[in-house]
Amino acid sequence: MRKCKFEVLIDNYLLNRLDEDKKKKFEEHYFNCSYCFEKMVERDELISIIKYKGDMIFQDKHLAEKAEGATQLEKIVSLLTPKQWATAAVSAFLLLIICCFLFYVIPNRGPTPPSFSISDSSTERGAQIKIKVVPSKIEWSKLNEDAEYKIYIYNNGDKLWSTATKENFIVLPEEVKNRMTLGEIYSCEVKAFSAQGSLIASGKTQFKIRRSE
Repeated sequence: MRKCKFEVLIDNYLLNRLDEDKKKKFEEHYFNCSYCFEKMVERDELISIIKYKGDMIFQDKHLAEKAEGATQLEKIVSLLTPKQWATAAVSAFLLLIICCFLFYVIPNRGPTPPSFSISDSSTERGAQIKIKVVPSKIEWSKLNEDAEYKIYIYNNGDKLWSTATKENFIVLPEEVKNRMTLGEIYSCEVKAFSAQGSLIASGKTQFKIRRSE
């Protein structure tokens, strides 16, 4: 950004060293000059830091001047005009908005982890296995303690993933969820096998990927 010739007046303005005529002209200028306005914001932020850390930075001097009835805070406050305080307040508000944008809006623009809602379509074979799909988790009715379950996830008939367990539920791994697409319909098939390895029951259902609320 091109420098402005009025920049040399900023420090004197903040330190209240300008006469009334120069002060008025500079105030009319910097509200319309983006370069000077940014420099004023930077100076105000420095003053705010000095104000915040004043008790530590000026501790010894503060104790000496307290007996004379003047505090560092009073001196710093006296340096700022009402317009300068207004500028500092606007700058702080804009900084708060930027921080909220950086910490909340930008991270949420990434891919949203899918959650799952079950459709009404399901079929069973042999003994009934009722399948329930909840966010990131698939559950089904447990048959007996010795049964082993094999689970298959399909996308348009193509096997997307499979696993086996003796529990009556699984939690979908992150790498599987990341391969799924919002709006797509997937099918889940659960097969139950006896300890001897024979198929004793199966169930199949569909679920659709939707955006988390």
